[in-house]
Amino acid sequence: MAEGPVEPGEGAGSRFETDIPSRLDRLRWGRFHTRVLLALGITWILDGLEVTLAGAVSGALQASPTLRLSDAQVGLAGSLYVLGAVGGALLFGWLADRWGRRRLFSVTLAVYLLATAMTAMSYDFASFALFRLLTGAGIGGEYAAINSAIQELIPARYRGRTDLAVNGSFWVGAALGVVGAIVLLRPGMLPPDLGWRAAFGIGALLGLVILWLRRLIPESPRWLMTHGRIAEGERVLRDIEAMSGLDPGAPPPRRIALVERPLRALDVARALLRDYPLRALHGTVLMASQAFFYNAIFFTYALVLGRFFGVPPQDVGWYILPFAAGNFLGPLLLGRLFDTVGRRPMIAGTYALSGLLLLATAAMFVAGWLDAAGQTVAWSVVFFFASAAASSAYLTVGESFPLEMRALGIAIFYSLGTALGGIVAPWWFGRLIGTGERGAIAIGYAFGAVLMLVAAAVTLKIGVAAERRSLEDLARPMSSADP
Repeated sequence: MAEGPVEPGEGAGSRFETDIPSRLDRLRWGRFHTRVLLALGITWILDGLEVTLAGAVSGALQASPTLRLSDAQVGLAGSLYVLGAVGGALLFGWLADRWGRRRLFSVTLAVYLLATAMTAMSYDFASFALFRLLTGAGIGGEYAAINSAIQELIPARYRGRTDLAVNGSFWVGAALGVVGAIVLLRPGMLPPDLGWRAAFGIGALLGLVILWLRRLIPESPRWLMTHGRIAEGERVLRDIEAMSGLDPGAPPPRRIALVERPLRALDVARALLRDYPLRALHGTVLMASQAFFYNAIFFTYALVLGRFFGVPPQDVGWYILPFAAGNFLGPLLLGRLFDTVGRRPMIAGTYALSGLLLLATAAMFVAGWLDAAGQTVAWSVVFFFASAAASSAYLTVGESFPLEMRALGIAIFYSLGTALGGIVAPWWFGRLIGTGERGAIAIGYAFGAVLMLVAAAVTLKIGVAAERRSLEDLARPMSSADP
C-alpha cells in the first residue's frame, strides 16, 4: 500500500504515517492555546448564563403580560432545555466526529445564538418552549464539539488543568446571569415585559462576540489526520508551531501508522462494550453521581433559602454569587494538581471530599446551626471541591476513548449522566423540600454524598492514570495500522 500524505478522494484503506499527535504534545503554551481557551472555552459560560437566567427570570415570565406562564410551564420549559441539551449533544457529537470539530462548533454556536435571540422574542408558551428546546440543543452540541477540540489541541501536560478551568467557567456564566437579572429585573428599570427579554438577549450578544473569535480557530490536526487529510493537518500544525514553539527538553516526535477508514456504529459499540468496558463504567458512575449531586442542590437552591431561611426571591441572587465563586475557583486552583499529582488521586479525592463535606453540611442543617449566610458558605466550600470533581468527569470521558469517537463519547456520557442523575434529582428534592422537614432533606443530601463516595471508590479501583499522556497512548485510534 502507498505511504505518505493522503488527501480526500484516494479511498478508504490507504495506509500512512504521521507525527502530528506527538508534535502537538511537544509544544509549550503559546498565544494559540490562549486563543483556543478564550474562543472555545467560553461555551460553559453560555450554559451557566442560560441555566441561571431561566431561574432568575421565572417570576418575570409569570408576570409577563404576553406569556403569563404558570409554575408548571416554567418547570416544563426548564425540562425542555435539558432535553434539548441531551439531544443536541448526541446529534452534534456524532456529526462532529464525521464532519470535523471546526464546522460543528460554528454550527452549534449559530443554533444557540439564534435560539436564545428568538427566546427573547417569544409571544406565547409554545414559542418560548420551542426556543428553549433549541437553545439547549445548541449548548449540548457545544459540549461535544468543544470539549473534543480542546482536548485534541492542548498539549498533554496542560490538558487536565485547561479542561477543568473551561468546565468550571460555567459559574462565571451563572454569576453573569445573576447580575444581569438583578439589574434588568429591578423594579422601574424596564417595563415588565421587556426586562426578561433583555436578559435573554445577553446570551445572543455574547454569542456574536464568540462567533467572531472562533473564526481564528483551525480544524483539529488530529481529526484531519484520522480522515486522511495529512497535508492539511500539517499546514495547520506548522501555523500552531509558529505561534507556540517547542517545550524545552521535549522528546523527539514519534510517528504512528494509520489506515483511513470510516467510523461505523458497530465500532462505537465495540469500543464501549468490548475494548473499554471498565472505562465506560467509570465514566457513567462519574457523570451520573455529579449530575445528581449538582442538580439536586443547585436547582433547589432558592427553595431551601426561601423555605427554611426566609430569603425573599428577589434576594436569592446575592446568595448565588458566593456559591458561583466557590464553584469557579475550585477547578481553577485545583486543576494543575490533576496534571501533576495525577488523575486518579485527584478525581477520587475531590469526589470523596465533596461527599464528606456534604454529609457534614447536612448534619449542621438538621441541627439548625446555620443561617442563610452560613448555609451559603458551607455550600460554597462543598462545591469548591465538587466543581473540580464534576469538571474532571468531562475530562475523563473525553480522554478515555479513541479519537474517532471522542465527541460522540462525550455526548453519550453527558446524556447518561443527565438521564441517570440529573433529571430525577430536582424533582425528588423539590418533594423533600415541600415536606418542610429538615430531616427529610438531609436524607436526600446523604444520598447524594454516598453517590460521590462510591464514585471515589470506583475511581481508585479502575481509574486511568491519564496525566501527561498522549491521547493516542490512552486509547489507540480505531484507524491504527499497528496490530
